[in-house]
Amino acid sequence: MTTRIQGMWGSVQTSFPHQYVCGHCDRDVASATGLPFSEPTGTQSKAIFVRICPSCNQPTFFRSSDQFPGVAFGAPVKSLPRDIESLYDQVRECTSAGAYTPAVLACRKILVHIAVDQKAKPGMNFLEYVEHLANSGFVPPNGTGWVDHIRKKGNEANHEIVLMAKSDAEDLIIFVEMLLKFIYEFPNRIAAPSSGGAI
Repeated sequence: MTTRIQGMWGSVQTSFPHQYVCGHCDRDVASATGLPFSEPTGTQSKAIFVRICPSCNQPTFFRSSDQFPGVAFGAPVKSLPRDIESLYDQVRECTSAGAYTPAVLACRKILVHIAVDQKAKPGMNFLEYVEHLANSGFVPPNGTGWVDHIRKKGNEANHEIVLMAKSDAEDLIIFVEMLLKFIYEFPNRIAAPSSGGAI
């Protein structure tokens, strides 16, 4: 149950600058514009404030050290198929909201999509999809520990009554981001070589 905070919001004004990474545009900004929250006594609270991003003009809510929306974990990846791009964006948005168990489950789904896109048969189980990616050379030679970790966390999130922690989600996102860059982004960054040219 959420406790109602007594007080009122002020109008947009300039105040002390505050540096943060905007959860909307991912830019490192310093905002001096926002809406202060006044306590019943009439004093402005430094703990509650809405900042306006000078880059994208979107609002970010601050309550003590909490920020909403938070900063999405992981980096954007280019050249992704549309459904995989949508899932990856959802995973990152989950971390910005502190929703780590859904992030882990969505990472699991991304791995299934990647495997099928890389010629795995539809209808296989999750472990078989991870094995397919490993056996097809998409996991580095020293990445067996990662594969075991992905198997374990993917199964815990899907089949057991276990809530995933921030570190669980971040570990899986690092692995998924690496795969996405290796399979999709990096090959598309290099222009196809012209025929007959010297190497």
